[in-house]
Parts: sequence; C-alpha cells; structure tokens
Amino acid sequence: MKREHSHRETSAVKTGSSSMTANKEEAGGFDELLVVLGYKVRSSDMADVANKLEQLEMVLDDGISHLSDDTVHYNPSDLSGWVDTLLSDLNPTCDQVKPDQDSEYELSAIPGSAAYPRGKRTRTGSDSPTTTRSMVVLDSQETGVRLVHALLACAEAVQQNNLKLADVLVKHVGLLASSQAGAMRKVATYFAEGLARRIYRIYPRDDVGLSSFSDTLQIHFYESCPYLKFAHFTANQAILEAFATAEKVHVIDLGLNQGLQWPALIQALALRPGGPPDFRLTGIGSSLTGQSVQEVGWKLGQLANVVGVNFEFKSIVLNSLSDLKPEMLEIRTGSESVAVNSVFELHRLLAHPGSIDNILLTIKSIKPDIITVVEQEANHNGAVFLDRFTESLHYYSSLFDSLEGPPSQDRVMSELYLGRQILNLVACEGEDRVERHETLVQWRNRFSMGGFKPVNIGSYAYKQASMLLALYAGADGYKVEENEGCLLLGWQTRPLIATSAWRFNRVE
Repeated sequence: MKREHSHRETSAVKTGSSSMTANKEEAGGFDELLVVLGYKVRSSDMADVANKLEQLEMVLDDGISHLSDDTVHYNPSDLSGWVDTLLSDLNPTCDQVKPDQDSEYELSAIPGSAAYPRGKRTRTGSDSPTTTRSMVVLDSQETGVRLVHALLACAEAVQQNNLKLADVLVKHVGLLASSQAGAMRKVATYFAEGLARRIYRIYPRDDVGLSSFSDTLQIHFYESCPYLKFAHFTANQAILEAFATAEKVHVIDLGLNQGLQWPALIQALALRPGGPPDFRLTGIGSSLTGQSVQEVGWKLGQLANVVGVNFEFKSIVLNSLSDLKPEMLEIRTGSESVAVNSVFELHRLLAHPGSIDNILLTIKSIKPDIITVVEQEANHNGAVFLDRFTESLHYYSSLFDSLEGPPSQDRVMSELYLGRQILNLVACEGEDRVERHETLVQWRNRFSMGGFKPVNIGSYAYKQASMLLALYAGADGYKVEENEGCLLLGWQTRPLIATSAWRFNRVE
C-alpha cells in the first residue's frame, strides 16, 4: 500500500495512483530537468528539438530582414512547437548546418546542438556582407536546453576518454551556466567543476580540516531544509516503538557526526509514561573526527542530566566502519534493548568490496531489536559513468530546486554541502568515490539477503513527518510517501531520501 501526502490543497488526488512514480507518469513523459527551466520537452523529443535549434541558428545567421522590426518571438513552454514556428516564418526550406571543417576538434560528434552557441542575433556595423558581424544575445531558456546538452556531451566525452573534446565542452558549459539563474546555474557549476577536476586530474581532498568543515556544513543543511530532520524523526520514531517497554536501552549510531539526532530522542524518553529507561549511546566516528565524538557525547550527557535520563556514552573511533567488530560494542545480552542506527552512512561502504557484507554480519551477530537506515533514494553506483552522471544531474537539480528561497547563510552552506557530494560523485573513482547512493529497492534486497526482515515504520510517523514539512517555506513542494512500510521524502514528483527499518530474522 502506498500513500502520499501533499501540502498543496488544490492538487487532485487519484485513488490508487498517489505515489511519486505515478505523479511522474502523469507529467506526460516530459524531461524533469528541463521542467525546472520552464520547458515541457518530452525526453523522446530531445534530439529533434536540438536539431531544430541548430537549423534555427543558420536561418538567423542568414538574416531576418524580412520580418518586421517590432516582431516579438516568445519562448513558450512548448519549445519544439515554438522552434517549428520560427523555422517556418524565417525559412521553410532551410538546410541543416554542418560544423566548421577547419575546427581543431570534431564538434560534429556532439549529440544535437550542445557544442554550438545559439540565440538571437543583432547585426552591427554596415549592411555590407563583408563587414557584417553577429552578436549573440543568449536567451536564458534556450541556453538552459543547450546547457543540459553540453553537460551530457562533456560527460560522454569523458567516458570515451576524449579529453581534448571534453576540455572544449567543459569551458563551454561554464559560459552557458553563467547566463542562467537560480538552481540550474548552481547545479551546472558544480557538475562542470566535477568534470573539470576529472579531466585535469585535480581530485577533491579529504583530510582532518575538510572533515571538520563537513560537519559544519551538515549543521547548516540540517537547519535550512527538512531532509535531515525527516531522517532523524522517522528513525527515532521507529526506535521509540521498539523500546516501548524496555527498562534499559542501547543505541549504536554508525555515524555520530554532531549528534543532532539524539537530543530529541533523549527528551522523548524523558517523557515516557512510567519514567525514562536507562539510555546507553555508542557513537562511532572516523579517525578524522575522534576528538569531536567525545565532545558530542559530553554535551548529550549534560542534556540527559537536565531532563532526568540516566545516560551512558561510549565513543568508538575507526578508520573505516567496516572495521567494527561485535566485541567493541560491549552488548549486554538479555539486559538491554538494542537499536542500530545509520543515516547516510552505509552507501559509503560500497566503495570497498566486501565492506557492506562485513558490517551487516557484525550487526546480525549482536541481534538488535531494530535497525534504522536512511539513505538517498537514487542510483548513483552503476558501472557506466554517463548513466551515473545523468541520474545524479536530475537528482541534485531537484535537491537544489527545493532549497531555493531568500538568501541566507544556512542556504549557501547547504548548497556547498551538496556541491561537495557532486564533486566526489563526478570527479572521483575507485575507493575515493564514496558517494555511491543506491535505491530503496537495492537496500531491501541487500538486507533481505543478509538475514533481516522489514519493520513497518507505521502511520503515526507518516502523519508526524507530514506535519513537520508544514513548517518549511515552499512546503507544498515536499511530499511524503509510504512504500511497503518505509517512508520517503521527495520534492515535487521525485523521491529523494528513504527511511527503512529492519530486525534480525531469527527464523531462517
């Protein structure tokens, strides 16, 4: 059973088709990345539209003197129809342009019109053909189409190891992106930087200073948008239900970071009827952030003392999460209820073969009452670079679009937080590429094969999460979906993160 919540009161709801997938189908097959730009271009029509734009450029180059000087040509959402109309008005028999044969690079290999700047042209100088120059005045919407084509063409050149062509294209992307505004410009800039780093082999670094900076950026991301709050709330609700009658509880956080998830859980435990249980928290951090893990535990202990919760904290510092062993966790079998929590951590293990299997074996050996997992709802771990690039371009375009609003420090830092993920995803390979997001279906398969069974998060968490979204500007764009006991949060028609819960399957 699937249910979807939308804060937009005027939207129609169709029985049995309220999921985000259904909404995407109702959109008529339009390319969702170009929808952000205001276009309605069907994915199947992209090549045809690019071809028409190329023809239009040549007509414009040949002159438009037969049109009235005060004629205005608008850019409606029906891009293909608009180009057809202009071609008909300007030159119904125009031939398709051929690229400059003297060019150092074979730009004809680029699909569509990605390599050729186009736009409205204004004649300057005299009317003599020998002294006429064309000045390109770029239309932002036309440029948006070409920007997407140029990004994909550059990614394809990179995949084919045609670095000379990729070098030309990545510079062209920068020029096109500068004429854009809002989310599209920001997304394109980060993807262009990722491509440039890959082309010139200037890879993003990950050291102590940058790790601390990442924690700071995550705090801003937490404050500016609902994604992390949704992740923490839904996971905490599942943990609370599993701990309903336990007198001693133990949470193992596979990525403590700044501990933003646990103040709410501590306060909820303090309000539990009959009094709070003893709460033990094991926080795991990397060797880059070992000192901050201890500081987080100390602050959480102060809060627990204020609200009357008996609190115990232990930190574990590891080079890699896959190094975690059952004996490190000091499980008190029979005397405590155990929960394992992971928020945006497990996908990073996919960079190291066998690591995800190791951590699942460790979790299985301690037989927790519940495992809560929050991951990005995306497939960024395929074998083909161009496929990963295309999927991530759509994914982060939706994320950045959801962040649009009045300028603020939180928003700017949140964009940088996401931008660093883009750079890793695009520029890096091998063990350095840690942003290997996978879909809920893939995680379901992996946990089921690992000996775990799903736990239904429940309707209460669904309702409360929906209420949480109402607190945010642009809340009508956020949507919560229940999918086979899991909860997904998305923007418009695209799901972006997913929360699932699991328990050890004792009957095998």
